[in-house]
Amino acid sequence: MGKRDVQICFRFRSGTPDMEQHRSSGARTPLNSALVQRRSRSKSYRLSYRSCLGAPSRLGLTPALTARRLNTSRRAPKSHNISEKVSVEQLALLLKNEWKLSYVTPLYRFRHTQMRGYSRQLSAFIAAEKHQGLAVDVEAAQGSFRASFSVIQGMTETDDDAETILIQIHSKSSFPGQDEPQRALWSGWLTCVYGNPEYLNSLPKDFTCLPLFCSSGSEVLTNAVKSWFQLTFDCCFGPLEISHTSLQWLVALWTNCHAECNIQHLKMIWSVPVMPPLQITYTVDGRDAWELWNSVRRDPQEEGEGGKDEEEETGSNIDITEVERFMQGLKGHFYRHFRLDLSAGSLKQVSTALGLAKCNGRMKISNSKYMIATLTLLTECALLKMPM
Repeated sequence: MGKRDVQICFRFRSGTPDMEQHRSSGARTPLNSALVQRRSRSKSYRLSYRSCLGAPSRLGLTPALTARRLNTSRRAPKSHNISEKVSVEQLALLLKNEWKLSYVTPLYRFRHTQMRGYSRQLSAFIAAEKHQGLAVDVEAAQGSFRASFSVIQGMTETDDDAETILIQIHSKSSFPGQDEPQRALWSGWLTCVYGNPEYLNSLPKDFTCLPLFCSSGSEVLTNAVKSWFQLTFDCCFGPLEISHTSLQWLVALWTNCHAECNIQHLKMIWSVPVMPPLQITYTVDGRDAWELWNSVRRDPQEEGEGGKDEEEETGSNIDITEVERFMQGLKGHFYRHFRLDLSAGSLKQVSTALGLAKCNGRMKISNSKYMIATLTLLTECALLKMPM
């Protein structure tokens, strides 16, 4: 027997679950006063590369994040009318694709004012790789490539965050004079949203931190772009999986938005370690998930006799204990029907009307108003994953 898939949809009514089973260019690069003398670019690159293999690098001399773990408390998501700050075309691109996530260490001597130069350099690099038979996209092997860099202004939330960078690779026709529009073959962006201020301020002067790298398109072109960044800015990339705990945070954060955006359904995919392997798709109605979430939210009055401002601040935060109680409630409803404890398994995928997140590091953002909360969590994950 092979892998089994079970899809289950719950509706919670009057406190009793009713189950149905289905088959179913003036941008800033933040600088600070800390200075580190670098002997040579080549040596710096070797040190950064070795840091990915576990050896210390010069950045390891900073406080960094070696003693930190995923935050146990974070702000409740708030609606951001980000479309007022980010251009319509750029925002549409961010919401259109499913992105593969990576972390990237700080970039040495990267400048937001050099976008045209970087575009030319990356285009030339890919052309050279193609000439060697390395970076060739099957669908555009007969043409050439043009890379473009641009700044996505309006994504920063603090003065320490660097502006988001968008990179696109287009195909160019082999026959000059043709009016055929250029096709976007690959897209990627680097961002930092609510980056850890202690770490950002500890970086040497010439480093820019954009720890979250999102890519969509040919894996060959992705590798070519990463290689160019590594050679040009003395950085390292690595895969960014979304952990079980981070997926649970997204379950809670996205459910918390239901009152304002109506998530319709909360869909989770669990993997249970039995033979043969069992994969369970667990779908909960958005309103029922919202009611369960409200039932586990702590009462600010239980935390003490603070003033009104303190109560409001407490109510605007979400604690890990609330997330755990919410997940236990969801798993408890499932256990009462099937006598199968999902705690023995692991959460592999979460999706709502706000987005989709997979444990293998795939992410799709579907709603711009709450993307800041999602990117804040992913930025934190990227900072904690990078070698220090």
